[in-house]
Amino acid sequence: MASKDAQARAARRSSAAGPATDRSTRTAGDPVRGVVRGTAPAPLSILDLATVGAGYTPSQALEATTTLAQSAEQWGYHRFWVAEHHGMPGVASSNPAVLLAHLGAHTSTLRLGSGGVMLPNHAPLVIAEQFGLLEALNPGRIDLGLGRAPGTDQATARALRRGVADGAEDFPQQVAELTGFLDGSFPNGHPYARLSAVPKGEGRPPVWLLGSSGFSAQLAGHLGLPFAFAHHFSGTNTEPALDLYRSSFRPSAVLDEPYALIGVGAVAADDEKQAHRFARTAALGMLRLRLGVPGPIPTPEEAEAHQYSAPEADFMNSWIGNLVLGTAGEVADGLEALRKRTGADELMVTSHIHGHEVRHRSYQLIAEAYGLTVGS
Repeated sequence: MASKDAQARAARRSSAAGPATDRSTRTAGDPVRGVVRGTAPAPLSILDLATVGAGYTPSQALEATTTLAQSAEQWGYHRFWVAEHHGMPGVASSNPAVLLAHLGAHTSTLRLGSGGVMLPNHAPLVIAEQFGLLEALNPGRIDLGLGRAPGTDQATARALRRGVADGAEDFPQQVAELTGFLDGSFPNGHPYARLSAVPKGEGRPPVWLLGSSGFSAQLAGHLGLPFAFAHHFSGTNTEPALDLYRSSFRPSAVLDEPYALIGVGAVAADDEKQAHRFARTAALGMLRLRLGVPGPIPTPEEAEAHQYSAPEADFMNSWIGNLVLGTAGEVADGLEALRKRTGADELMVTSHIHGHEVRHRSYQLIAEAYGLTVGS
C-alpha cells in the first residue's frame, strides 16, 4: 500500500486535475502522445536496461525485465522502452529488437519501444525490417527511438560499425534513409526508389529522436518528430535542449506541435534512507564505467565499503543529486517539480539499481503514489 504522505499528495493532485477516467482517455489512440492515468500530472513510462546486478546472471536479469514489463502493464504505465548498449556487463539489453519481440509476446497492451536503437551501428534497412516486423507482430504498440551515440566504448563501436556507417555525423541522412524504407517514400530516381522494408503491419512505428545534447533536439524539431531527452545522465543540458527542440520545431504529418519526453533516474523506497542506499549502487556502477572498469551493478554493501577518493566522492554526490529519490510521495513530488521546471510532456522513469525485487518495488511505489491504475 502507498504510504500516508503519498496518499495525501495523490488526493491533492486528483482534486486539482479532475476525474482520472476523463484524463486517462484524453489521448487514447494517439501513436505518439502518452495516455495520462490516475492522478499523474503527465503520462508515466519506464526505461529498463535489463539490469545485471552482482550475483545475478543475464538470464535472471532478462527474466526480471519480462516480469517488470508485465507488472508495468498492470500498474498502468504507458510505455516500456529498452536501450541498446554493448560491452557493459551490467546491462543485458544489447539488442532491443530481440528483447522487444520477447516482451511483446508476454504483454498485450503496453507500448514497447527502443530508447533507443543506436542507428549509426546498423544499416537503416535492417532496422526498418526489424521494427516493421515488430509492428506486424504487435500492431499499434511499437515505438522506434533512435540515437546517434555508439552506446559503448570506441573500440567496440569500431567493431560494430565496420562496413555499416561512417559514423554519427551522418545521422540525419541515416534517419532519412530509415524513414524512406519504412514508408517506401524514396523519390523517383533514388537508388532505393523501388525498395521498402518488409514485412509491414497496417501502420508503422512512430520514430522518436533521442539525445543528451542539442544536436538531436534540433534535428527532431526540424523534422517535426517527438523528442526524448536523457535527463537521467545529462541533467544540466535538459532545459537548453528542450528549448532548442521547441524553438526549432516545424509541424509535420506526425506532430502539429512539439512533444518532449525526458528520461528520469528515480528510486522510490519505503523510506528515504533506503532510497539513498539503493541509489549508491547505480552511482558506483556508473563511476566504474567512467573509469573504464565496467561490471555488474554492485551491491549496496559494495557501495558502502568502497573507499572513495575526493573526485570519486564528488562524482557520486553529483550522480545521486540528479536522481529523484525518497519515499513514494517524495518521488511523486520530485517528478512533478521536474515536469514543471522543464515543461516535459511525458516522464520516463528508470531505476538502474541493484536487486530485481528492489527495482520492481521502486516502480510499484511510484505507480501507487499516482494511482495509475485508476480509470485505466
